[in-house]
Amino acid sequence: MNIVLIGYRGTGKSTVGKVLATRLGWPLVSTDAEIVRRAARSVPEIVAQHGWEYFRDLESTVCREFSAQDRLIIDTGGGAILRQENVVCLKKTGMLFWLTASVETIASRIGRDTQRPSLTGTKSFVEEIEEVLSVRMPQYREAADRIVSTDGCAINQIVETILSSIQPETK
Repeated sequence: MNIVLIGYRGTGKSTVGKVLATRLGWPLVSTDAEIVRRAARSVPEIVAQHGWEYFRDLESTVCREFSAQDRLIIDTGGGAILRQENVVCLKKTGMLFWLTASVETIASRIGRDTQRPSLTGTKSFVEEIEEVLSVRMPQYREAADRIVSTDGCAINQIVETILSSIQPETK
């Protein structure tokens, strides 16, 4: 079984994933980091040179490969749930935890992140977060086995919530 963290960027997936990996002794893998490694380019460079569809194709390949393994903590990119094929393969061997946070929390956490290109191209930073979340929320909700709010929560509290949900499966 794998633990799969889904959600918009800035909801805590990477931080929570690191603590989960330490606690369980499982490897932490990141779909975005693996894409960047394979392409030898940053996400903005990949998207600028090849477009979002190409990036999503790489993401689907990585999701398939990670889901074929066992006992991984998988930190997915925020858009991994946009393709149903990703959700299906990740659910075969994993429990999907949707980490949520308010728009304000997300904006404060990712305000200085330059590693992601704009998803809308024309909106203010906060408007973009609101717009993208409004489109993705139904997909996150449908994909999630569990929903975990990260607003105002300590990392260890979030980790404990996840671990209490998976304990029977990890024994």
